[in-house]
Order: sequence, then structure tokens, then C-alpha cells
Amino acid sequence: MPEAASVTRARIGDSEFDRDTAVTRREPGVYDIDLSAGWTIISAVNGGYLLAVLGRALADALPHPDPFTISAHYLTASQPGPAVIRTDVVRTGRTLSTGQASLFQYDEQGAEVERIRVLASYGDLDSLPDDVRTAAKPPVFPPMEQCFGPEDGPAPVEGSSAITERLMLKLDPATLGWALGAPSGKGEMRSWFGLADGRDADPLSLLLAVDALPPTAFEIGIKGWVPTVELTVHVRCRPAPGPLRVSITTRNLAGGFLEEDAEVWDSADRLVAQSRQLARAKLV
Repeated sequence: MPEAASVTRARIGDSEFDRDTAVTRREPGVYDIDLSAGWTIISAVNGGYLLAVLGRALADALPHPDPFTISAHYLTASQPGPAVIRTDVVRTGRTLSTGQASLFQYDEQGAEVERIRVLASYGDLDSLPDDVRTAAKPPVFPPMEQCFGPEDGPAPVEGSSAITERLMLKLDPATLGWALGAPSGKGEMRSWFGLADGRDADPLSLLLAVDALPPTAFEIGIKGWVPTVELTVHVRCRPAPGPLRVSITTRNLAGGFLEEDAEVWDSADRLVAQSRQLARAKLV
């Protein structure tokens, strides 16, 4: 598989992603973080980045290291700045532990406002058997050098999408009709994915990957913000080094809501993560 664009590769722990998702334990089960403006779309913090932040707090609070499944409900839009995460251990077992967490920020009167609430089960991905029986196949799209990223299009409005500066995205031309004013109507988005500093993927960055591409709604012909209502991610195995391939599809838009089903494949052609989210389509 082709490698990401030539960058100095950041080790896990040294990356901007790691610094910006790092939480500080205030007391058992309570963590502080300053949400970075570097992961915003317009002024709202990206949902995948938020999920990784909560995922990191739960990895500290629970006895198992890796998210196996994590479900989030996005209650109010998060903004860059101080936040507190409160976790609760629901159950611990030999192979799985379950916990819940909520992220809060503060309103103008100093009162806590809950932004996102998650329920997750954690385990140890390295302990799983190697047996794989699947009908799933990796997405087929052009090599990276024949795909296009944000840097290949018109210069964005300053501050409109800071997150794209921290990602390596190379989108399949077949899913870029929306960028040319001719959406395909198929509700598909496919892209090579990585972090811009070259840091290899791990289970926490997979939580970002499933929510980092342009919305499939764009290819349906819908413009504007598509806020996530609920997002569930299944992490299936620890990804191999190298760029990921992300494929997202929408089959049904009804009543102003749509689903997005995502698959993430690693450089060894393994399905490393799956997700489904419900999002609100702002019809204009």
C-alpha cells in the first residue's frame, strides 16, 4: 500500500492528536481537558475528536486498555476551551469492562452543560484470537496519488475547518462530485486517511477516523452542517502501520435524518473499525 505524503512520522505519544486528547486526572473518575480549536469545523468541535477524548479518559478509568464498542449521544455542540469529563465504572470482568462518561462545559453563568454522553465496553485487542471469517471486502478506489485532498481545492475561508490541517485526506474522485457542483446522488464517501504528522493509527485514532470525512450528505446534494445525533463505533483489531482506507455510505434520508455506515481498513487489508451514526440533515 502507498504511504502517506512525505512527512516526519510522529510516534504515538508525540503527536498533536495525543497532546490534544490528553486528559488530566483531577480525582478518581474526574478528568480535565482544554478542548483544542485545532479540531473544529466552523466553530464546533469535531465529534470523532470528542469521542477520542472521552475514549482516553475511559481507558484510564477502566482496567482494560482498548475500546471494543463505544456509543455516544451528542447533546449540545462542544466549543474549544475547558471541559470536565466524569466517568463511572459500570462493571468489570475478566475480558471486558464497561463504563460510562460525560463531557461537560460551562455556560456564561458558570453552570455545567453536558455536551456528550457515552457508554463503552473495553478489552484487550492483543488478546483476541486471529481467526477471521468474513464476507467483507476492502473498498476499491484509486491509489493515493490519484486522489484529492483539501489542499487540491480552492483555499478555504480562514478558520472554517481547522481539522483538515491535522489530517491526511485523499478522497476518491468518484465521491467528489459535490465539490464540482455535480453530486452523484449515491451517498458515498471514500478516502485514504491518516494524521498529517504521520502518526500511525491506534484504537483511539480510529474513533476519529470514522467521523473525519466530508458528510455523505454532500453527495446526495445537501449543503451545510450535518450534526451527529448518535455515533456507535466497533473497534475490531489494532491497525497495522500505514494509511487507512475509510468508506462511508448512506442508504436512507428521511424526515431530515440520515444514517452513515463507515468501514475502516488498514494497510494489511483488515477491517479494523466499523461505525454507524445518525445525523440531522439541514435541508436548504
